[in-house]
Amino acid sequence: MHSTTLDAVIPETCVTAAVAAPSIHNTQPWRFRLDAGSATFQVRAAPERCLRHTDPAGRALHLSVGACLLNLRVAIAHAGWSPVSRLLPSPEDPSLLAIVRLAGPAARPTGHRADLYEAIWRRHSSRLPFSGRPLAPYLRSELGEAARVEGARLWFPDLVETARLLRLTAEAERRNRIDSDRAAESNRWVHRDLQPTADVGLPQAVLGPQDAREHLPLRDFTAQRHTERLLARPFEAAPVLAALITEHDRRADWLRAGQALQHVWLLATAHGLRASLLHQALEWPDLRRSLSPTPGRTGHAQMLIRLGYGPEGAASPRCAPGEVLDEALPSR
Repeated sequence: MHSTTLDAVIPETCVTAAVAAPSIHNTQPWRFRLDAGSATFQVRAAPERCLRHTDPAGRALHLSVGACLLNLRVAIAHAGWSPVSRLLPSPEDPSLLAIVRLAGPAARPTGHRADLYEAIWRRHSSRLPFSGRPLAPYLRSELGEAARVEGARLWFPDLVETARLLRLTAEAERRNRIDSDRAAESNRWVHRDLQPTADVGLPQAVLGPQDAREHLPLRDFTAQRHTERLLARPFEAAPVLAALITEHDRRADWLRAGQALQHVWLLATAHGLRASLLHQALEWPDLRRSLSPTPGRTGHAQMLIRLGYGPEGAASPRCAPGEVLDEALPSR
């Protein structure tokens, strides 16, 4: 797959893979620029797509960009190049979140499984009911290793801790629904009939139902005040949750967590697992502090992932590469 020159098709293909990553509310808060002379991608934040009320510190934006960075690395490797990445390379330019240099040919330059590239195109959030089939211990170990190599750890809570995490998520969902600013912000990213071709945000088809048992607190993106009007179906009685945790809580840790999240998700997809994210409690500082295994003492929760076997979720729209890939920097 290696090309000795940086063909025009390689940047477009790599950016197409990068933008297939998940992002909060499908805001896709990233931009790219290619320095053809050094064969280096710049990965930048798109601040106009930040969520001012839901994500005031930009932590979720950094996780989203981290996820697209993992996809970019996998796609570069699939094209036969060795991706060498650096996070936050320029303190005087805070919107430049990472650079990735195409360093040369290698058989498996990232150490990732070869089937992760194909999983990029099949990975979708599934906000639908899963079966009660448990995850095998070897799968939990593999997913944990995927998080570890990206600088994070994956914690699978027991039944008691799972119930506690779900209670925290339910409290966060309740707060989100009664906070008028957050509710309006969330609702703005849901497509209406007048937006059939929007390339960001969430079509109605991807939102999914609510849990008829009221056990699994799924996000209501439409911020309905009357939840009894929402479509509901019974979900799995014992959800499998995994918490993604980092040792520190700096911007670089958020980017690492995003890469770990996407590595875990692509590996889960390769194994036939579905996933969706329970992010609500991470949007409230007091609730987020309580999400870690030993609240207030060990690690910083970055994401709560629901895993299981079930139907594939619908695809969300994505920006075309030309919309997020800025004009290339001139060769030097």
